[in-house]
Amino acid sequence: MGAPAAMAFTTVVGAAQYQAQGKIGKFNQAVSERNAQVAEAEAAQIEKKTEFDIARFNQSYEKLKGSVEVNLAKSGVVSGTGTAYRIATANAREKYMQENIMRYNSKVAQSKKIEEANFARISGQMARQQARLAQIQTIGSTGTSLLNMSNFGTSTNTTGSYGNRGTGMSGYGGGADR
Repeated sequence: MGAPAAMAFTTVVGAAQYQAQGKIGKFNQAVSERNAQVAEAEAAQIEKKTEFDIARFNQSYEKLKGSVEVNLAKSGVVSGTGTAYRIATANAREKYMQENIMRYNSKVAQSKKIEEANFARISGQMARQQARLAQIQTIGSTGTSLLNMSNFGTSTNTTGSYGNRGTGMSGYGGGADR
């Protein structure tokens, strides 16, 4: 393969590699963005599920509260006084604590998902930047290869034994300095 053909081949391969690296970087960034969107959607689902769970818990609480009131009434205890009041107060406190625990756990899970989304976006940006760096390296190595090919076969010897014969400057050949 001659030098012009090799230079053309190197140029085509370098250009193809440059384009492929750009596509890979964009693809990896798109995948990371999709992962971020999925994580954000999961965070929203966690919030909705928590509200649903709290509503079901409240239904169970109301059933329990009614059951306790009926059992107390059957045993002849006056509702809202003494032991009945303490039981109702304890149950209300427990309901309040359980709701807060559910909300807290939900917020923690949502925060984790949002952090996961942020990390996915950062990873996508890093993948894109790595692809850009690879493109720059490809340009540099292709340029270096082309430069080396263009200098192939030419002499870089400027003070060689043949070029200065007879001038007395190189020390080779009969110059006036002898």
